[in-house]
Amino acid sequence: MLTEIIIENYQMAFFKSKKLFCIFISLLANIGLAGDGVSNDAKPNFVFIIADDCTFDDIGCYGGQAKTPHIDQLAKEGMLFKRCFQTAPMCSPTRHNIYTGLYPVKSGAYPNHAFAKPGTQSVCHFLGDRGYRVALSGKTHIAPKTVFPFEYSASGKNPNFAAIEKLFDECKESKDPFCLFVCSNEPHSPWNKGDSSAYPPNEIKLPKSFVDTPETRNAFSKYLAEVTFYDQQVGRVLSLLDKKGLEKNTVVMVTTEQGNSFPFAKWTLYDAGLQTALIARWPGKIRANSASDAMVEYVDILPTMLEIAGLKQEPSLDGKSFLRVLQGKADSHKSVVYGLMTTKGTINSPKYYGSRSIRDDQYKLIWNFTPEITLTNACTNSGSFQSWVRKASTGDADAAAKVSRYQNRPLIELYDVRNDPKEAKNLAGSSKHAARIESMKIKLQQWMNAQGDLGQETELAANEHQQSWARKKPGNGKER
Repeated sequence: MLTEIIIENYQMAFFKSKKLFCIFISLLANIGLAGDGVSNDAKPNFVFIIADDCTFDDIGCYGGQAKTPHIDQLAKEGMLFKRCFQTAPMCSPTRHNIYTGLYPVKSGAYPNHAFAKPGTQSVCHFLGDRGYRVALSGKTHIAPKTVFPFEYSASGKNPNFAAIEKLFDECKESKDPFCLFVCSNEPHSPWNKGDSSAYPPNEIKLPKSFVDTPETRNAFSKYLAEVTFYDQQVGRVLSLLDKKGLEKNTVVMVTTEQGNSFPFAKWTLYDAGLQTALIARWPGKIRANSASDAMVEYVDILPTMLEIAGLKQEPSLDGKSFLRVLQGKADSHKSVVYGLMTTKGTINSPKYYGSRSIRDDQYKLIWNFTPEITLTNACTNSGSFQSWVRKASTGDADAAAKVSRYQNRPLIELYDVRNDPKEAKNLAGSSKHAARIESMKIKLQQWMNAQGDLGQETELAANEHQQSWARKKPGNGKER
């Protein structure tokens, strides 16, 4: 009798545990943990909003003069990154960099007006093939469409807010998660949007790297007005999320792309060209009104999205997820970040003028391949820069020094970015830093080798990676 009771109890316990086990497995399947990622209902949405030619520290919450109430409010609701960087300080390489998770030479998109190598995968594949609707509204500057099969929409070169609202409505109805890139064309010149009367030229404060001229003040006033116009676009997107009740399950990231087109920013490897704003909000997951000193790069955006979505990391990507930083579980991410600039495809530039850089917590090293060439570009053609040249010709020492410094770069530049954040004093001539220069250059060369970057040889081949060349060579990125 006792034996029968024991067996009966054992059978009941087994039945119950088996039943519980089956329920557990069923629950895992329903929430997607038994497979790759989570179910569509649980997956967060992504909205990534990017400016065009905006210097990070012109934004209000970064200490800038531009009135940016919507971005500033977002920073209060999420995390502000103090040290986020891109790799190439111009439009086309930057956007390829974000969407592919690859550095520019590896993807093939390192000159301006570039295209990614055929067969390259992008966010459209990594998220789109796993249940996400992946859309881009606004400026594109990427190719080919086989690499970037976004759901495209635009109003000119700016976001189409009617299309964005339609996407939100459809995804809310279908319960499909979405990844939306909202790509502004502002504050790219010409600066003709926004209210410049809010920035009287005689009252604004010019950056220390500028030469103070009326032309520069007038231009900077119009630029600041257009930064505010971009902020209004950010506000419209955030309002739509609120209106549709999507804000709680949406990761929002706002960034400023490369620096503005004044001297020492866009088209340069100085921090004003490579550093960017990055603000992230994810209610309940990212602590409000927080900030991080962690060094992150644009190339890390895609891996971070994948981890947030519960998807496995892709070993082919150059970037790495900084989700732990967002969650407040880590206060560091990378020890060094890299930069690359090629002038091929930029207006009024030398045929070949390549530069590479490496930056750690304190120092930045820039390697200019052709220091014997006088640097020119769209910036040196601008009314502002020409006013600098005229002022320099009158004997103004400050203007002459800044004009010369911008156009005549030495082979090696070294800056203490911690104590000299505007990179005004080149330390490369000091024997005190010889060992540091050698060490940093070796590490930079190792990165270049890993990327297939042959330095000047890669610069000489830049035209083969541009869309104008591809259109003449069918099958090499001709699609746009």
